[in-house]
Amino acid sequence: MIAAYPDAAGVLSTADTTLGFGLSRMIAAGPDDDLIRTDNQQPAIVAVSVAHLTGLMGAGKLPPPDFVAGHSLGEYSALVAAEALSYADALLLTRRRGELMQQHGAGAMAALIGLDAAAVEAIANEAGVEVANHNTPGQITVSGRHEAVEGAMALATQRGARRALRLPVSAAFHSSLMAPVVDGLRPLVEQVEMRPAKVPLVTNVDAAPITHPDDLRRELLEQICAPVRWIDVVARLRTEGVTTFYEVGPGKVLAGLIARIIRDARVVTAESLL
Repeated sequence: MIAAYPDAAGVLSTADTTLGFGLSRMIAAGPDDDLIRTDNQQPAIVAVSVAHLTGLMGAGKLPPPDFVAGHSLGEYSALVAAEALSYADALLLTRRRGELMQQHGAGAMAALIGLDAAAVEAIANEAGVEVANHNTPGQITVSGRHEAVEGAMALATQRGARRALRLPVSAAFHSSLMAPVVDGLRPLVEQVEMRPAKVPLVTNVDAAPITHPDDLRRELLEQICAPVRWIDVVARLRTEGVTTFYEVGPGKVLAGLIARIIRDARVVTAESLL
């Protein structure tokens, strides 16, 4: 990516200057144990996503968006793309978000595959966990304390799930266990410069298109504990007339999710444009 689009190298070097340490070197060469720490991983994901955005748009390979959306942390990159949040501020916010999640990390997450939303909701209520991500029909994750997540996995298996898979994460993201993170991040979110988004962000919390700075700030706080309603996000984008989705960043995880939610959607990955 950096070799193909020199603008991308500048994006990564800006991360080093903004954060005061060699994040770009960590992204390129590790060590992996440092890179996967939540406080490093979150700004790293933003940096690499914005590098793809900058390089592809500079080369004329990515059209200006009509809407933006992001899965969980991806909302920060989406707000950079919508010119509501500066790249530097996105880095600083996600660095602090990651530090707080590292500090308050507790619990676990699991993917329950092959059950519908009603079945997973029933299991969550019975096991004492919370639904965290509605990724696709039949792929829903839950969050909670370790023993409760183990109980939810066992119930899911008993009730016909194709798989119940413990996720390799350090905490119960998108659950009420993350409430201290909201409290810690609130002062930074409230004081950061947030401009009206040039195109709407379709939110994780309720799949609503928003542009006003107050709404955008509220979304960045509420999404920490709220479930990611990705199915609803994609469905809302289709209702708004979106027919082509671009996944701006490495890999194709979101492209796969979108294709399973809307079978006839045109999904373009950044890697296919390099």
